[in-house]
Amino acid sequence: MIKEFRKNWRALCNSERTTLCGADSMLLALQLSMAENNKQHSGEFTVSLSDVLLTWKYLLHEKLNLPVENMDVTDHYEDVRKIYDDFLKNSNMLDLIDVYQKCRALTSNCENYNTISPSQLLDFLSGKQYAVGDETDLSIPTSPTSKYNHDNEKVQLLARKIIFSYLNLLVNSKNDLAVAYILNIPDRGLGREAFTDLKHAAREKQMSIFLVATSFIRTIELGGKGYAPPPSDPLRTHVKGLSNFINFIDKLDEILGEIPNPSIAGGQILSVIKMQLIKGQNSRDPFCKAIEEVAQDLDLRIKSIINSQEGVVALSTTDISPARPKSHAINHGTAYCGRDTVKALLVLLDEEAANAPTKNKAELLYDEENTIHRHGTSILTLFRSPTQVNNSIKPLRERICMSMQEKKIKRV
Repeated sequence: MIKEFRKNWRALCNSERTTLCGADSMLLALQLSMAENNKQHSGEFTVSLSDVLLTWKYLLHEKLNLPVENMDVTDHYEDVRKIYDDFLKNSNMLDLIDVYQKCRALTSNCENYNTISPSQLLDFLSGKQYAVGDETDLSIPTSPTSKYNHDNEKVQLLARKIIFSYLNLLVNSKNDLAVAYILNIPDRGLGREAFTDLKHAAREKQMSIFLVATSFIRTIELGGKGYAPPPSDPLRTHVKGLSNFINFIDKLDEILGEIPNPSIAGGQILSVIKMQLIKGQNSRDPFCKAIEEVAQDLDLRIKSIINSQEGVVALSTTDISPARPKSHAINHGTAYCGRDTVKALLVLLDEEAANAPTKNKAELLYDEENTIHRHGTSILTLFRSPTQVNNSIKPLRERICMSMQEKKIKRV
């Protein structure tokens, strides 16, 4: 399904660099959307696990046009759905149901597409096909070995999540979810307060978090009174950390743009990310070992993807004159170095998005405990503003009206 989407991307989306939202990311985006909706209606950026799972079930059925008549749904679902859709749109992402529906509309280009039914996609996204025969007896005490295996699995998942977030941001600079995972990994002094300041600035300027951070650092680097941000800008307190973050992404972009060989470029990008993450760490640390293993695994996978792509190109160009330009150098009349690498990274990211959903939803959505990496914070906590930005955020007209009403009440 995803391969068909990529083949027809020009007809299905606005950008080749649109990234896909897998089942876990869809659930995280829904959680954030529900928390944002609750904040708008009750003033608190939070949502219970039961409400998220209830709405998740309803969302899947509704988007897939499956029956929802007898299903429970939380209050203000329409508002939640709009926030969810806007979040994906602003992040230049499509969820797997969007991909399914868009490909389904192109039946002439997706002849094999009828092998996937809405109910099959529902089962995949809800994890039903993995639930059978995988039940754990909770009455059996956890052994030291099983706990070690579980912790080791968590380390591996964290390492994958971090490296994939760097790759995702490199391909799609609008992905706020990717920024949330890696802004302060490794430690750059960009904790929750820095993320909150960036989030507020992004909302005010209607830009992605990464582009706001990039714009801020560029104005600092330009220097001069005409370019410098005002002294009152909250981001000024995070200059060092933001500069470190932006310069690191710039370094990855340079590799992408300067090395034409996608296999070499992909390997170097992974190597630079790996060295950044394990720098100053104990080589025996489980996190460092996991980063090494994941980086090596992804390097081999990228090389395999590129070899596969080159084989397809070779087969499709056997009857083409040598004078004809290569197909990969054509992009609406514009050629740029690094596009082959981007295409390989997109395949890698697509494969990750197509992975089965996490079984433990509570751990995915609410796990604050971090025995693996000290900078870990749940995405919900990170997106929640720790303090009110301003105690006097109501417009002057509204405050005057309220004051006049209070005076009238006192007179009565």
